[in-house]
Amino acid sequence: MSKKKFILSILLIFLLHCSVYHRLCHGRAHHKSDHHTKHGRVHHVKQHRKPNPKQLTINMTQTYNSEKQFMKWVNFVGSLKHTLFKTAKNKLFPSYTLTVSKNAVTGDFTTIQDAIDSLPAINLVRVIIKVKAGTYSEKVIIPILKSFITIQGEGADNTIVEWGDTAKTIGPNGRPLGTYGSATFAVNSLYFMAKNITFKNTTPVPQPGAQGVQAVAFRISADTAAFVGCKFLGAQDTLYDHIGRHYYKDCYIEGSVDFIFGNGLSLFEGCDVHAIAQRYGALTAQARSSMLDDTGFSFLNCKVTGSGALYLGRAWGPFSRVVFAYTYIDNIIIPAGWYNWGDPNRELTVFYGQYKCTGPGSNFAGRVAWSRELTDEEAGPFISLSFIDGSEWINSL
Repeated sequence: MSKKKFILSILLIFLLHCSVYHRLCHGRAHHKSDHHTKHGRVHHVKQHRKPNPKQLTINMTQTYNSEKQFMKWVNFVGSLKHTLFKTAKNKLFPSYTLTVSKNAVTGDFTTIQDAIDSLPAINLVRVIIKVKAGTYSEKVIIPILKSFITIQGEGADNTIVEWGDTAKTIGPNGRPLGTYGSATFAVNSLYFMAKNITFKNTTPVPQPGAQGVQAVAFRISADTAAFVGCKFLGAQDTLYDHIGRHYYKDCYIEGSVDFIFGNGLSLFEGCDVHAIAQRYGALTAQARSSMLDDTGFSFLNCKVTGSGALYLGRAWGPFSRVVFAYTYIDNIIIPAGWYNWGDPNRELTVFYGQYKCTGPGSNFAGRVAWSRELTDEEAGPFISLSFIDGSEWINSL
């Protein structure tokens, strides 16, 4: 079978399963409404009645076959070599080290941006920038050709980088920055690492329905980035996991609306996800736009806490993919769990799942029909470093 025919067959299998599975479970209860916005849009979720069991006349053979077909698709996803990316060859051993300090006497530079600007226009060796304790009020951008940079703080509670731009902040060209440009710290280069440091957008939690208040604390727009012991603090759109493969280990991520969003292929392991929503919100907004997109978010051994009534995720992309596994979920999650972004067609193509989660917010009984409580086999591709090809570029962090 040719590669093109194989891909088309997989697509047909997946759509067949989604259609059948959606019809079987269509009546599961939905939450009444979602009054939150993403980039200025207001969406609502309709309420559906639960089906009468007597009306469910199902051909069990057809159901069994559709489940087998679905597992073929899961196995296909799990076996993918993420062909969007080339084989990664990281450089973990530093060639040299720079120091940033608020005190010019004890450091090479007094700002992080100055340290980055001092590097060659094309950097091909591992550089560790040690940032001493203090609050650094600056906007930092790492350009695309300055790869292999490590930013290392003296503890996330001690070393803080902060700024306060929003999407409507006017930039140097006289135009609004937009969500992309609002980031306090933006990385556009390969093999970035951050350890023991806080990235913060100081913009306060916006009122429901406010426009232009997206305020990114950190944007990663490159492949093979790792974060260990970091904090990401903001409100709406805190962590822009834009593109590329990323690994977050023992991090703390705080926000209110869609505060982990983008189209990255990312594994969050042992992270605290903390909501500060005043009313409603969402933890994630994953933007996968095609079945062939090798992207998605997986939360493994994490903890979800905070305030408000939130969705686990909203389908920013029509093929949005998010999994929570072995995660404690506090009583802040709307029973429906997931939102289709106002487009019922996305219910047929998204992949939203839970696997062996605990806590009062993890109850699967009220979840939308188009999400899944994963089996061991279904969860397998999402709960190891292989999800992000980690063996290629993550060694000892």
